[in-house]
Amino acid sequence: MPRLIVNADDFGLTSGVNRAIIEASRAGVVTSTTLMANSKAFDEAVALAKSHPQLRVGCHVVLIDGKPLVSGLKTLAGEAGRFKSSLKEFALAAIRKKLSQEEIYREAEAQIRKIQSAGIVVSHIDTHKHTHMFPQVLRPVLKAAKACGVHAVRNPFEPAILWPRGGVLRTPALWIRALQVKLLNRYSKYFNEAVNEEKMATTQGSAGVIVTGILNQDLLTRILEGLPEGDWELVCHPGHLDSDLQAAGTRLLESRQTELQALTSAETKQILARKRITLISYEDLRQS
Repeated sequence: MPRLIVNADDFGLTSGVNRAIIEASRAGVVTSTTLMANSKAFDEAVALAKSHPQLRVGCHVVLIDGKPLVSGLKTLAGEAGRFKSSLKEFALAAIRKKLSQEEIYREAEAQIRKIQSAGIVVSHIDTHKHTHMFPQVLRPVLKAAKACGVHAVRNPFEPAILWPRGGVLRTPALWIRALQVKLLNRYSKYFNEAVNEEKMATTQGSAGVIVTGILNQDLLTRILEGLPEGDWELVCHPGHLDSDLQAAGTRLLESRQTELQALTSAETKQILARKRITLISYEDLRQS
């Protein structure tokens, strides 16, 4: 019987995103979220998390976009004291080993500890835009998590078996994305080795990565219909579109409202029941 963690990323990004994640937890299928320690709506997110204990909270480690918590990061942040805004630029630096692992460790640890200091039990870690898929980033992030007592991490790799059934071939916008995901999957072997060595809990992979920005009811239905046996994570980004979100510098705008509708729909709940998919959190994953 499949088990599924439904994790909403970007908790703390804006008030509208915070409200949508709580709605998707209370009225929908979201079981988990990851909080951005350097976000503008951080305090509100913390308060909401404490008043909704059914929602497990992890740390969404941010190493790209925005400002770091730690000063003097020469390889991660430029002279203006901001992270790189280009994922391509970050990826090239990571692949060429131009990023300091010490800096990554210090920043990741600072972000996790900020959330813990606010009174939140951090269930797991993942990274903004899945930057921990790169070996140069993965090891220091895992070590920072363990230093903070966190022992679960997102598996950011999406095998083709998790792609929406028939959805890729009939959606030209996904063709290039599918190729990119397949190319990045070459790092999955290193990820599994590192996670096993560090004794971290994780899933067998993540669904929803390939459809980020276009996830709707049809695609979500196709993903759930084809979900195989095992432990998996569905990555999602619900939110309410408002002026704060438009000014946040994210490309995910209207799509967040579409995702919220799908995550709270009766159809989605019916599919979960019919396919006998058990919703879990990273806490359940660790205990098992």
